[in-house]
Amino acid sequence: MKNNDLNNKSIEQLQSNLRVNKAISISLVIVLTLFTAITIYGLITKEDTATFIALFAVACSCWSFLPIPFYTIKKIKTELKLRDNTN
Repeated sequence: MKNNDLNNKSIEQLQSNLRVNKAISISLVIVLTLFTAITIYGLITKEDTATFIALFAVACSCWSFLPIPFYTIKKIKTELKLRDNTN
């Protein structure tokens, strides 16, 4: 998200974007945790682990997407604090 993009939005739009990004982050953490837990459970309990090894690799790579919404949340909070200090 460009910094200019944040400057052109109203406070209400920024707060709405913040809520959406928090919801996305929370849901992503929950889904990835469940996916990783199910994959580890499958690795431990099943005899044919080839599928679960591949799924574990996918789960580990999906965790790399998590910093993106957190970075956006940080930028939006910074912009909101700047606007609160100027008003």
